Amino acid sequence: MQPSTHTVLHDPQGLLDAELPLDRAPYECLVQAVLAWSDTDILAERDYEQIALQLTSHARAVAADVRHRRDQLPADSAPRALTEVVLHEAEQLLAVKLEGTAHYVRERALMVRALYERLDRLAPAPAPRGSRGQLRSHLPLPAS
Repeated sequence: MQPSTHTVLHDPQGLLDAELPLDRAPYECLVQAVLAWSDTDILAERDYEQIALQLTSHARAVAADVRHRRDQLPADSAPRALTEVVLHEAEQLLAVKLEGTAHYVRERALMVRALYERLDRLAPAPAPRGSRGQLRSHLPLPAS
């Protein structure tokens, strides 16, 4: 078996947030896989924990993009109010201590999906040339 050439980053404080562009497709596939689990699909606790870490880190990065786009909206707009709700719910879920359970991982997957749905409904915010936000705004959302 060959060693992996990928490095997994755990960034709970979001310090790398402004540095790395999101690669959306693998996380959307992971979300779909998690949400397709049946009650008979049982993984080891360590596997659930690893998936939860992946989804948590990715959710923080997507939430930062959602916040950036929210900040471009008028304070009294309906899209901004809906975005505030999604971000508030995400922040509450992100504050929950990590657990190695299927239920916990499903909650993280639903959160990532909700954040992407909100992000896609917001008009892309103008981003400085060469910024991370500009790279992400051109990534397509796979058909579901």
